[in-house]
Amino acid sequence: MWAGSFASNIGTWMQNIALGVFGYELTHSAFYVALLGFAQLGPLLLLSIFSGVLADSVDRKVLLIVAQAEQMVMSFALAWFARGPHPSQTAVFLCVLAIGVGSALNGPVFSAVLPILVTRRDLPGAVSLQSAQLNLSRVIGPAIGGLLLPVVHAPGVFAINAVTYLFAIFTIVPVDIPRPYPDVGERGLRRLAAGFVAARADPLVRRCLLTMATMSLFSLPFVGLMPVIAAERLHMNPSGVAFGILYACFGLGAACGAVSIGTIFVTANRARVCRISLALFAVALAAFGRINSAAPGFPVAFFVGLFYFATVTALSTYLQENLSDTVRGRVMALWIMAFGGTVPLGVLAGGWLARRTTIGTVLLVGAAVAALLALFTRVGRPEPGPAPTSGD
Repeated sequence: MWAGSFASNIGTWMQNIALGVFGYELTHSAFYVALLGFAQLGPLLLLSIFSGVLADSVDRKVLLIVAQAEQMVMSFALAWFARGPHPSQTAVFLCVLAIGVGSALNGPVFSAVLPILVTRRDLPGAVSLQSAQLNLSRVIGPAIGGLLLPVVHAPGVFAINAVTYLFAIFTIVPVDIPRPYPDVGERGLRRLAAGFVAARADPLVRRCLLTMATMSLFSLPFVGLMPVIAAERLHMNPSGVAFGILYACFGLGAACGAVSIGTIFVTANRARVCRISLALFAVALAAFGRINSAAPGFPVAFFVGLFYFATVTALSTYLQENLSDTVRGRVMALWIMAFGGTVPLGVLAGGWLARRTTIGTVLLVGAAVAALLALFTRVGRPEPGPAPTSGD
């Protein structure tokens, strides 16, 4: 499943880089690029709760296959509508929105399945490996996409991505995926709200989710606006090889940050790792917002990715280690909402702010919020107090 997901995610990132470039060249509008980013990730915010309920209720293998197949079909449709000299902006938006719906159905289920395929002892390594896979695909996908884009153009890249969903489907089919734990006494709204109840009852879960949601909303719009950053700050051609290398540097840094949590920092205090990596992410993002030439952009993008995903992976691992299997799908649906679902809102706001100020201002605002999170966020469990003496 890891290998099939890796191949599929490489295709997804090939499509992501082509989609941002395609949207920018079609309209030369940062807002339309942001709108496509919202269509791609917005369903994570709106549908993840329902997907989390499904992840804890129905056959997970069937749900994963259906979600992958739907994304494959709509990626082929996107390739069809994107061809020709004057593609419909509305049709492109609707196809991307449909792909986002499939992703929203897939995300919480895959996150709930991952921990039950390994022992608890191996969970930090599994979460780290999965995060590394997500980010290595950010390196390989944009690199391949950047090379193919001038040759097959955006519709060709979209079609190639559609084919890569078959790798995920074929590797899911033979795997024995345990069925969900039965819900006892949970029906209707109680089942739907179980993730919120678990988050409210456990301060650690609540803080992890709130930290991730705040970071995603204010500090991560740059991910969806990378073509704009490249064109307006770094003076790169978004269709050129240099932009593919820039994205690859960012993805390589993210992969290194993810791997470090399951290796170098596997025994470290995760709460401390989160705070330090958040602070370093703030510094790197501020630097990214100040540079205005291509050469320093490559190493800075690497460090932005490194500290960004070290923070995300540490939070995700900490959360997974402290969840009950009976509500794992629904709480991980909240995590998907916090991690990916709030990003499109931030991208829309970032596109609006960039149009009225500069893209550099968007990055500096994100850096300031990350710095505040590093100063004030406490995601660890409180240390036990001193034992009472016999006279107490």
